[in-house]
Amino acid sequence: MSSLITKVRLKQISQHIEKGKRLDERGLHEHRPITIEEGIIEKAEGSARIYLGKTEVLVGVKVETGEPFPDTPNDGVQTVNAELVPLASPNFEPGPPDENSIELARIVDRGLRESHAIDTEKLCIEAGKKVFVVFIDVYVLNHDGNLIDASALAALAALMNTKIPNYEVKDGELKIKQGYTQLPMKSRPITVTVGKINNQLVIDPQYEEEQVMDSRISIAVNEKGNICAVQKGGSGYFTPQQILEASKLAQAKAAELRKKLNW
Repeated sequence: MSSLITKVRLKQISQHIEKGKRLDERGLHEHRPITIEEGIIEKAEGSARIYLGKTEVLVGVKVETGEPFPDTPNDGVQTVNAELVPLASPNFEPGPPDENSIELARIVDRGLRESHAIDTEKLCIEAGKKVFVVFIDVYVLNHDGNLIDASALAALAALMNTKIPNYEVKDGELKIKQGYTQLPMKSRPITVTVGKINNQLVIDPQYEEEQVMDSRISIAVNEKGNICAVQKGGSGYFTPQQILEASKLAQAKAAELRKKLNW
């Protein structure tokens, strides 16, 4: 628990949640304001920055050529990395990725992968030999809670404005041509994280709420309302009934966000 947050403050948060209220006056199932800026990194093939309340996440996408995985010779490759920039939080330290950044990258990757967001078959240049590799780099610039949802939204927004170069294969050689083509997408998943505080389910927990949160469950939902990926975190538990309730909440909030963002 962060030493920057007093026990009195944490008790206030807990007591408010019990009464169905939050210190920032949101409802239990209400997101903070969301702002998305797209195409902000000139040298990247795709990029986006998202503000979720005070949480700020930047995502850049690079597209390069490489070899496919042996078990998927006809598919391009998707890879996600996350960096918790030290200036974003007193708890973030410089150095190699820690377990928190690894978990964040895996959850973002799983939501995109399991929903087949990228049409990886269309990224195949030469089966078994050469494909496009999509590198999705997540940078947390300010941490005020719910990094998972902010990062997943920023990653999707960046992919939606990503372009790949036009090309042709001539005499077994790849030749890059003029112009670009939009990255082929099959799905647009939105991840919604539900936190459990004092047996109450809350949407979009901010940083202080995360300090009193028993557990969380992150659910990726595609545009058809189907659940594509689920990841639980925290030391607490969810009852079967709470999991069902969290799933319905995630589906409803994903649909709401999709309308708000015109996705």
